[in-house]
Amino acid sequence: MSYEKINIVPSEFVIIGGMGNLSKNKILPALFWRFLDKQIDINSNIILCDTNVKNYIRFISELETVCGDAVKSHDRNKKYWQKFIKIISFVELNVVSGKGDFELINILKQKLNKNRPIVFYLAISSNLFGDSCKFIRDSGLNVYQSRLVIEKPIGKDKSSALKINDQISSVFKENQIYRIDHYLGKETVQNLMALRFANTFFENQWDNKNIDNVQITVAETIGVKDRISYYNEYGAIRDMLQNHLLQLICLVAMEPPSFYEADQMRDEKLRVLKALKPVLESEIQTGQYRNFSDELGKYSNTETFVALKVLINNWRWAGVPFYVRTGKKLSMRASEIIITFKEKPHNIFSKLKQNHNETPNRLIIRVQPQEGLKLKLTSKAPGPGGMRFFPSELNLSFSDTFSERLPDAYERLLMDVVRGNQTLFMRSDEVLAAWDFIDPIVKIAKIKEPQLYRVGSMGPEDKILLSDGKYWIDPKNNKK
Repeated sequence: MSYEKINIVPSEFVIIGGMGNLSKNKILPALFWRFLDKQIDINSNIILCDTNVKNYIRFISELETVCGDAVKSHDRNKKYWQKFIKIISFVELNVVSGKGDFELINILKQKLNKNRPIVFYLAISSNLFGDSCKFIRDSGLNVYQSRLVIEKPIGKDKSSALKINDQISSVFKENQIYRIDHYLGKETVQNLMALRFANTFFENQWDNKNIDNVQITVAETIGVKDRISYYNEYGAIRDMLQNHLLQLICLVAMEPPSFYEADQMRDEKLRVLKALKPVLESEIQTGQYRNFSDELGKYSNTETFVALKVLINNWRWAGVPFYVRTGKKLSMRASEIIITFKEKPHNIFSKLKQNHNETPNRLIIRVQPQEGLKLKLTSKAPGPGGMRFFPSELNLSFSDTFSERLPDAYERLLMDVVRGNQTLFMRSDEVLAAWDFIDPIVKIAKIKEPQLYRVGSMGPEDKILLSDGKYWIDPKNNKK
């Protein structure tokens, strides 16, 4: 099975912070894949703006290494790589002082028309968002077709997020702003919406009458590398929980919108965020991998792991715990949502002598890697000898089902920006509602000493689920 590719109109991609890691490792490889699939052609421009562009030759060489899989996947791709780098230009630009604006304006004004989108991607720290927007306005570049893409985290708390949003909204209208969370662009995350709202049998079971608990795990094997100063300031709560994990909770818990439209989707997610019950101290667990302070060069109580129990105060989800966790340097890389259904009200096989499996039904949504869906069932073992049971599963593996490569999240989201589709992007009130929930958690975490855990483990010993008589399900094999 293959997917349909829809070409986009020729566009301008202006990446401020264009020679940084985000641009090199995520944005530009995504644009190159779209170039290979002919969604972007030689009539588009990619303008990399940075305070120093003297090392652009080395940057292109490093970028080719990052894009190695794409370049080498087909003989023709080497020729396409040479065509791709020809649409890249470099501009030395300082958004604070405005130095370099003349060159950028000259490049863009050659092709200004309402049918040619200008995508400004701020691949920089959020404390420069305001200066960047002011620069774009003062340069006369905020025109009808301009779009602004900003990365998480937006601020460090609600007050700083309010300030940043005010600075941005003083220049750009809300329908021009794309607050990106790449998790929302992942194939399986979008399939969660299709699973719920395009199929009657799942949505009919999607409530507290049928679901016992929900577990969401985002585990990473890597540490913080060259982001350690940033990470020490933000920690796992602000870096991952405030955006990725809360967005996954919203998609699992949201009510069906009337239509699959941007504002209707975001209205329903906002209702979930506003219904989140404040978390108690006993419902939060923080941890830190053992050599974090050594890597930093000084003592730090910043959490590199966080787990918590989340309750939603609404009719559908009252009483159903959402257990979420995320951490660095864990034993595996996996992002997974596990829906555990309640036990059957009566077991008609209880008088049988044969042992039978008591594992509850589970729906497993694997976000990454090996994207797909699994439904854990209990089946009868084949053959004579009565009713003998064994655990079985229905498995939808995306890599097996789709013959072609699936686009990366950034590829999909960048194409949505060009099309003007905001469905998979956050609105300002969503961001602020998320901080309303997160700020008290940050305060609790600051007074708690994070529990040290061994690198290569799944974090500190559980103190949350155990008190509820439950256990974390291992994402690797979905067992205890």
